[in-house]
Amino acid sequence: MSDAVIRVENLGKKYIIGHQRQERYTSLREAIANGAKSLAHKLLKPSGKRIVDPTVEEFWALKDVSFEIERGDRVGIIGRNGAGKSTLLKILSRITEPTIGRISIKGRVASLLEVGTGFHPELTGRENIYLNGAILGMSKAEIKNKFDEIVAFAEVEKFLDTPVKRYSSGMYVRLAFAVAAHLEPEILIVDEVLAVGDTQFQEKCLGKMEDVAKEGRTVLFVSHNMGAIRALCKRGILLKEGRSIIDGSIDKAIAYYNGHGISDNYLYTALKPLDYPHFRRIEVYQDNGKGTNFHIDRPIRINFDLETFGNRGLVICLVIRNSQGIWVHHTSDEFNETPLNDRDSKRECKIPPYALAPGQYYLDIFLGERNYELFESLIGCLAFDVEFVGPMSARTTAEQWKGVCGPGLLVWR
Repeated sequence: MSDAVIRVENLGKKYIIGHQRQERYTSLREAIANGAKSLAHKLLKPSGKRIVDPTVEEFWALKDVSFEIERGDRVGIIGRNGAGKSTLLKILSRITEPTIGRISIKGRVASLLEVGTGFHPELTGRENIYLNGAILGMSKAEIKNKFDEIVAFAEVEKFLDTPVKRYSSGMYVRLAFAVAAHLEPEILIVDEVLAVGDTQFQEKCLGKMEDVAKEGRTVLFVSHNMGAIRALCKRGILLKEGRSIIDGSIDKAIAYYNGHGISDNYLYTALKPLDYPHFRRIEVYQDNGKGTNFHIDRPIRINFDLETFGNRGLVICLVIRNSQGIWVHHTSDEFNETPLNDRDSKRECKIPPYALAPGQYYLDIFLGERNYELFESLIGCLAFDVEFVGPMSARTTAEQWKGVCGPGLLVWR
């Protein structure tokens, strides 16, 4: 028997877009005449016939979207700007009604969709915590038990009795997320709003969302940060122009989001030939064989196989991110003595031993023409783990390293 807490069937949301007519000077006599014509149209239009107004247009933000989400799922909703992600979350949060289709939700929903949602600006931070808890159906005693934990997480103790309209956007988001995550909702919905917070707080929020999921509650997460999405979510739903294109593993959804290929953590392969410079194949590996669990004391190699069409001046750029989406390193082959100019070109990039601290990493890879055109952008297309290997005494030292880089980045002489 299905344990679905969210069921969406043939969901659609339509908006009416108004287009302004081209303005020109209009006299009072013309304005009265136009008003009379408009009234005559309304009174005399034949029954059953629709008069089309050229100044309005129908726009479907969502169309024929169906899926089920089970209890405890961590689902990433991804897509380009305008794909329908925020509209979907607003419908699931009961902020707006669908035009067609049905949704069924079991359990309390806490949503963090945008700065300003859910708080009353004239009330203090303290009052808004109790207000939000009451909206979620919690008793005053339940909210009081969680109160200190919420305040500590949000780090707004000094401003607790200040109206939230005087909060900075960062303070606002910290308190809003703390309230949404700690008041024990069965379903937590978080939009891109976390990007407002600082890096340390984003990391803290991702950890809290993982804790929420481990407790058997459901998390829906929207972000353009593929590293954060991949670290938190096991399943991905990719929206494109209001439709659900992919519903499967998060790696599969991210690969389609990237554009032209499929990714299996350590290997990216183009789906089909393209008529412009592109990556045919990218692989990350260590000399000891395949896989994505790499030893810290060995170099990590990234092999690129490209179709260049004889194009000169191509540049490969590489960004390494950690599991919180923080840029650890950025490099390119721009200053390589051998330019990419053959039809079938290959490149290799080597990450030295001990350059990365133990942890999980993602690669963003770009191909472009120097100072001119970007041909391909693959965000989060490959992933790997760096593990410490060595005696227990050295392992203890490794676990005490701070920062996003390993101890081998700097050379002592």
